[in-house]
Amino acid sequence: MALHLRQQNLSLRDIAARLVITKRKKKGRHPSPATVLRMLREDDEATATPASTMD
Repeated sequence: MALHLRQQNLSLRDIAARLVITKRKKKGRHPSPATVLRMLREDDEATATPASTMD
């Protein structure tokens, strides 16, 4: 969902306000913008193509 909202050019604060945590102790709360940023960065790193290290 965060990826979809990012494609709509929403700010981190707007994305965080639209998301709701569904598990554990913070269930029902909104994540912080910093948490949203971390999640998006992790996804970017996971989907990035590795750089070629061949000489």
